[in-house]
Amino acid sequence: MRKATMTGEKQEILARLRQQISAAQGFKPSPIATSDGFGLGEIEACFPNDVFPTGTIHEFLAEHPEDAAASEGFIAGLLAKLMRNGNSCLWISHNRKLFPPSLETYGVDPQQIIFLDLYYTKEILSVMEEALKCEGLACVLAELPDIDFAQSRRLQLATEKSHVTGILLRKEPKRSLSATACSARWQIKPQPTEILEGIPGVGNPRWEVNLLKVKNGEGGKFYIEWAEDKFAPFESQETNPQPQTTTLPERGLIA
Repeated sequence: MRKATMTGEKQEILARLRQQISAAQGFKPSPIATSDGFGLGEIEACFPNDVFPTGTIHEFLAEHPEDAAASEGFIAGLLAKLMRNGNSCLWISHNRKLFPPSLETYGVDPQQIIFLDLYYTKEILSVMEEALKCEGLACVLAELPDIDFAQSRRLQLATEKSHVTGILLRKEPKRSLSATACSARWQIKPQPTEILEGIPGVGNPRWEVNLLKVKNGEGGKFYIEWAEDKFAPFESQETNPQPQTTTLPERGLIA
């Protein structure tokens, strides 16, 4: 009995130490985690304390246009959780393709999004850093191809003070494996949808979610869809057919 008790005590001590280390490195307990978290299921278990980290920087890699569209859809599902308290999001881009009304598919009011289009990457990073200091924002998202470690570190330091969540959507990156200070590196790919009964040609958005890197956590591959206004797992056949993107329509695809 004594041995079992000591084991339990050690586990409790280790758990507290992990929490302290995570807090020192920018991981803050998410206020959203009081109920069902972000609804990501097994994915959330990859993060420290089994909680999707807010108040930190997440990096998404999108090597192809279809990956960018899939990433925007998945991110929109995250924004629905981040913004549910009524706070706004700043979305910064160079050549925005997003069709704002399509955000409503994921429960996001496009009027809560402040869209800002800038030309130079330097401007995008500067505005993002300043915006991350605004505690009234739920999230700051920036589209850009590449970022170096020093730049990402400045963003991480800004968000650690304000607890505002930052998202970097790197479209067609040239340095996809470069080191950054981001807490998590994601790669989202579209998956074929399953046609819904009574709605010809339309199915729930589905994604292959790859967690490539997690600070103080573990990565993995998962299959997630957006169904009934929430994330839900689905079983993939791993057939790798031609991607079918049913995420966020782009301007050029809207009549």
